[in-house]
Amino acid sequence: MLDNWLSPIAHSALALPNLEEDHLGKCIQIHTEGNFPDLHGIQIAIIALNEKEGLALRKALYPMSFPFEGLHIADLGTIRKCSPEFIMPVLIELHESDILPILIGSDPALLQIQYKGLQHEVQHINMVAIDELIRLSVPAEDKSPDLFNEIVFQEKSKLFHLGIIGCQTHFTLPSTYRLMEELHFDYIRLGTAKASLAEVEPIIRDADLLSFQMAALKQCEAPGQDNPSPSGFNVEEACQLSRYAGMSEKVKSFGIFGYKASLDRKAQTANVLAQLIWYFLDGLNNRKGDFPVTTEGLTEYIVELKTLDFTVTFWKSQRSGRWWLQVPVKTAKKHQRHRLIPCSYNDYKMASQDELPDRLVNAFKRFL
Repeated sequence: MLDNWLSPIAHSALALPNLEEDHLGKCIQIHTEGNFPDLHGIQIAIIALNEKEGLALRKALYPMSFPFEGLHIADLGTIRKCSPEFIMPVLIELHESDILPILIGSDPALLQIQYKGLQHEVQHINMVAIDELIRLSVPAEDKSPDLFNEIVFQEKSKLFHLGIIGCQTHFTLPSTYRLMEELHFDYIRLGTAKASLAEVEPIIRDADLLSFQMAALKQCEAPGQDNPSPSGFNVEEACQLSRYAGMSEKVKSFGIFGYKASLDRKAQTANVLAQLIWYFLDGLNNRKGDFPVTTEGLTEYIVELKTLDFTVTFWKSQRSGRWWLQVPVKTAKKHQRHRLIPCSYNDYKMASQDELPDRLVNAFKRFL
């Protein structure tokens, strides 16, 4: 039983004044002392990995509105011990029950456990991280490995693709960019992402797992974190990215890491965290059901690339207006679910002008 691994919600989080029937805290199932939620029919489970952070989040989240009539959500409380031995059994059981976990933790490295929990359920994982850093480096014997090294370079890794959104060039070594390119991974610098959030959406749409590091936000927006930076996304941009994640038909795990309640000011960061979760739920509630397991319901557009002497096929959803590009090479059976690459209308327009975006060329190389 999951209640063996999870502590109930503290009374101080539940005793909020003026909670009405259409507030979120009144519309979800909550793990209280002696009362564990019935998970039958539950779609989303909120789990805090640290008690202080979980308490601060719930005080900010529960008074928010609940316009999500189609969503069935449970707050399962707090992990009794923030260690793989306690977190992994919970994640595995939730994934097996087709319940999407929303994880809240103070340590950025907790995303490694988030990833390991999903790899029991999904083969060849697409992972996207919203972060100011690319936590990856060339393996070296004289230094401890970076965060993503443990995932990317592990023996028999189940990682298919890694995308980083919001990385800042002044924090990133040129060797790290070169390594990302050699591995055919995607990265979108902060300035590029802020200039057009809509062009970031296709990368998020392709994610099985998304981690949101609070370090991706400006210090003035989210002070409750270790070593905050003056540059980063603002709250509105971060909430839009979170909504994109919720709208993705593929996302099976969502984690927000790096929040430190002890460093927060007037619960400012807790309120930002609550908004990120709210907009993720809003995205979930507005899913269009158009993830193209097949091309049924999609309109086909064939583009001839004269300079490269071959054609490519784009597909457009009539439900959402979103676009995909079909991989123009034979794909292995294990990669079939990745054969349609999310893209944008701008990508289609570029191809129509005989120019294929570098990001899509890079995506093709992952299948060779």
